[in-house]
Amino acid sequence: MNIIQCYAPTNDNNDDIKDQFYERLQLQALQDLLKEEESTMVDNWKGIKEALTSTCQEVLVLKKHHHKKWISIETLDWIKEKKNKKTAINKNRTRAEKVQAQAEYTEANKQMKRSIREDKKKYVEELATTAEKAAREGNMKQLYDTTKKLSRKYNKPKRPVKEEECKPITEIQQQRNGWVEYFEELLNRPAPMNPPDIAAAHTDLPMDVNPPTKEEIRMAITQIKSRKAATKLRHYGSSSNNQLSKTHHYTSTSLIVKKHLTV
Repeated sequence: MNIIQCYAPTNDNNDDIKDQFYERLQLQALQDLLKEEESTMVDNWKGIKEALTSTCQEVLVLKKHHHKKWISIETLDWIKEKKNKKTAINKNRTRAEKVQAQAEYTEANKQMKRSIREDKKKYVEELATTAEKAAREGNMKQLYDTTKKLSRKYNKPKRPVKEEECKPITEIQQQRNGWVEYFEELLNRPAPMNPPDIAAAHTDLPMDVNPPTKEEIRMAITQIKSRKAATKLRHYGSSSNNQLSKTHHYTSTSLIVKKHLTV
């Protein structure tokens, strides 16, 4: 993860913080331009990196990773331990140290997954208990919300229909009337002043599309019959050749056996 991914302003920050960040960054860039010392490409890159880092640390804060609510503190500790073991693998130089670090990382990964499964099981059981309680008490809203969480189906809320003055319409009948007016205005448009002149497509096909004659039908049936006869002849010829080859193989084998017996 680089500096921009850690510190860049997102939609969570308000406009004042964003403006302050970019203004501070521009001032830092102007100060660097006022320096008359000759610098190389490496020096320029170091200056850009220092300006970004210092401005981000002064104005912004690090992004916080929001974990799911049902993950316990013990699981978070195992996640942190897994990251540390992964870092240890990359830091070690010798093969023996890497093997030892890989074994520790595998064990930490197993413990982390086991802890996550236990947390998830506990979370699902709590949701099921909440749904049963809501059903007994007749709390349909809580029952519906809990069922959605159990089934993992979160439908996006529908956007409200707005008037021409960008005012939202809440009543269903007014929304339907608004859609009717919109489509009437969209589809019932006047004819264009200069309609395009599109030439008609060429309808003469390079083939005879009239019904077939009796002579053509008779010729087609004859060709079909001749093809079937030729297929049968080919099949008979191939089967005969296979039979002859099998007979020849059997005869030659029997002659060889007899020869060995007489010897």
